[in-house]
Amino acid sequence: MLGPVILAASRSDKMRRFVSAAPGTKQVVARFIAGEGVDQVVPIIVDAADKGLEVTLDVVGEDITTVEQSHAARDAYLELIERLKDLGLGTKAEMSVKLSMFGQALEDGHELALSNVRPVVEAAAAIGTTVTLDAEDHTTLDSMFAIHDELRKDFPQTGCVIQAYLFRTEDDARRLAENGSRVRIVKGAYKEPAEVAFQDKPEIDKAYVRILRILMEGEGYPMIGSHDPRLISIAQELARRAGRKLDEYEFQMLYGIRSDEHLRLAAEGHRMRVYTAYGTDWYGYFMRRLAEKPANLLFFGRSILTKG
Repeated sequence: MLGPVILAASRSDKMRRFVSAAPGTKQVVARFIAGEGVDQVVPIIVDAADKGLEVTLDVVGEDITTVEQSHAARDAYLELIERLKDLGLGTKAEMSVKLSMFGQALEDGHELALSNVRPVVEAAAAIGTTVTLDAEDHTTLDSMFAIHDELRKDFPQTGCVIQAYLFRTEDDARRLAENGSRVRIVKGAYKEPAEVAFQDKPEIDKAYVRILRILMEGEGYPMIGSHDPRLISIAQELARRAGRKLDEYEFQMLYGIRSDEHLRLAAEGHRMRVYTAYGTDWYGYFMRRLAEKPANLLFFGRSILTKG
């Protein structure tokens, strides 16, 4: 399977240099990354709003090594929020943050990440929007959930992400559903060992459906992160059985993938949010997108072979 190999490559500095220098990289990265700065992403937010779509914005960058970098990440989100405020787009765009980018892996990282993310959550709330904490590899999740619980004391709309391939996730989903959390469910995009995660797609899909049922039947707000037509259909049926109205859950898909489906779901009256990443440190995010779908890797390969 190519997926685990690509995920391993996402941690390789040598592979990072090779991919960054490849002639076709820029073309393919542009498919998944909305731009390098706020000025480039603002027109995309406006266009999405005009089409009846909402967005969640991710300033890409994960592998930081200094406290100063964690503060720079915080400030990048605060700059974004200020621009959304000026444009009156606060209710159409939320933020997604990776706590690793806010210093979670550094010394005293849990407290550092919490102190960096809190002003972002506060600023988001002030313009009528919110923040979702992205899930990363399984070793980071206890810290992420603890920060999520702490933030929800003052900002109950703060969301978090759970990953269907992890064995622990059904228990996490029950807790989050009981306490009324906003929860995005995804399959999972990190290289996890067999001791903690399902490895086969059919098992992951089954787990996804079990967890989605827990969320739909709970007290929270489910956010279905998937491009899989079968899982989207199942989600609609589970929502119907649970008696949920169209504004009591939403679908989320990645920028650059199945754009026609974004518009179709929005036209049917569903809340449809596009996960829109931007920034210069795109490598880790980009490699996970290649790992998720072989067609993405083939597209990349063809682009390299036809450039130069």
